[in-house]
Amino acid sequence: MLSLKGIGKSWKNAESRVYGVKALDLEIERGEFVTVMGASGSGKSTILQIVGLLDKASEGVYSIEGRDVTALPDRELARIRNRHFGFVFQRFHLLPELSALENVMLPMSYAGAPVARRRERAEELLVRLGLSLRLGHCPGTLSGGEQQRVAIARALANDPGFLLADEPTGNLPSETGAEIMGIIEELNKEGMTVILVTHDKAIGSRGSRRIMLADGSIVADDRGPNHG
Repeated sequence: MLSLKGIGKSWKNAESRVYGVKALDLEIERGEFVTVMGASGSGKSTILQIVGLLDKASEGVYSIEGRDVTALPDRELARIRNRHFGFVFQRFHLLPELSALENVMLPMSYAGAPVARRRERAEELLVRLGLSLRLGHCPGTLSGGEQQRVAIARALANDPGFLLADEPTGNLPSETGAEIMGIIEELNKEGMTVILVTHDKAIGSRGSRRIMLADGSIVADDRGPNHG
């Protein structure tokens, strides 16, 4: 479980303090599919970055599986991030000089996995995602949908408990975006906890729990049935 209590994130500019997130309380249980919606600047990506340990809150307490990670050193946060979280971004963030296989192997190298195991796991994931003929291709030779599939495979490399997706269909045609959402939904059905940020209401409605943000605060938290 993820627990955020009184989480705030602020930055000081020349005249005042600007808040991205304000006194936010949120608990996310294992196995949930949470979509986070709101207008640009509402705090969606800020929350995702704090949850994924890509950024630190200015105030409040953040716990992962009952462990307070708020004040841990960066080295320990990086270890926890690599173990617990897989990330999928709108712009893919693949390394252009590496092949699809090498991109997926990368997180496992940080985790210290043997080379043979990295290759076996990367091949397994890419084949599962329909990329068996693209293992040696670099991102520049792949379509947007194929690049996002590689990114999903990379996110799954260390078998994380949480998949964090920031506008994962934002750069894709609608048909390809629907395929990517189908993959994410299937992963959730298999037990993966998904937290997905989107400005698209149709995408947001596919979560089993839908959170709406405005000005850095939660204004709605709907745990009702999935309407997708």
